[in-house]
Amino acid sequence: MAWRRWGAGPTLVLVHGASGSWTHWVRNIPALAERFTVLAPDMPGFGDSDDLPEPHTAERLADAVTAGLERLVPAPADIRLAAFSFGTIVTGLVAGRLGERVAAVVLIGAGGLGLGSEASALRLRRFTSGMSEAEIREVHRANLRTLMLGDPAAADDLAVDLQIDNVERTRFKSGDIPTSDVLLRALPAIRAPLAALWGERDAFVAPRFEERRRAVAGVHPDVDFRVLPGAGHWAIYERAEAVNRALLEILSRGRPAGSPGSA
Repeated sequence: MAWRRWGAGPTLVLVHGASGSWTHWVRNIPALAERFTVLAPDMPGFGDSDDLPEPHTAERLADAVTAGLERLVPAPADIRLAAFSFGTIVTGLVAGRLGERVAAVVLIGAGGLGLGSEASALRLRRFTSGMSEAEIREVHRANLRTLMLGDPAAADDLAVDLQIDNVERTRFKSGDIPTSDVLLRALPAIRAPLAALWGERDAFVAPRFEERRRAVAGVHPDVDFRVLPGAGHWAIYERAEAVNRALLEILSRGRPAGSPGSA
């Protein structure tokens, strides 16, 4: 696995989404690295990391991420976890494996709750043979606007560049993992304070936020549940400043007195 590091302070791990890499977090890392040691992996089968032999499962990704963290951040140091989209499923499993070492978990645009996807009916533009580079870029831009971003203007050239690069380097086959209940089944093993954030215009969820809240709160009644105004699915890019403020607030809290792992 390829891991990247920035900053100093308590460890914060940022886990990317499907068809992605560490660059999903490119607008968040500078602000977060002012307060934390930020570690951002490319999960196996994504970005610069080696392939993961089949079968491709969230559990095998979680094994690899956990092994990397145990080597890079030896016990008993605390670890904070923040994850986006498909990465929330893997991160839920990682948090369970690391147990009381995890000081906080933030899930952004989470899948894996067994509640399906509102995006299944959306029509994405297709690539055809003979397209020019400019035409290919515009297909990516249109699909970002449909699936990933709430404001069409957020599909700027950087977003398109990142999307093209990440899609071209994705080898992991996520299949039906995003619409499965893998994260829901992992939640009971998470012993850290939990926050869950979604963009108000998330194409995979909106407007069915309440059933997500109930699903998570059924296991973690004290979940910090937030909907970010105006943001689409890729809220960490589109509304980076608002997400950064929320992350710094949530992750800087200590464990509640008497909670697992608290002093």
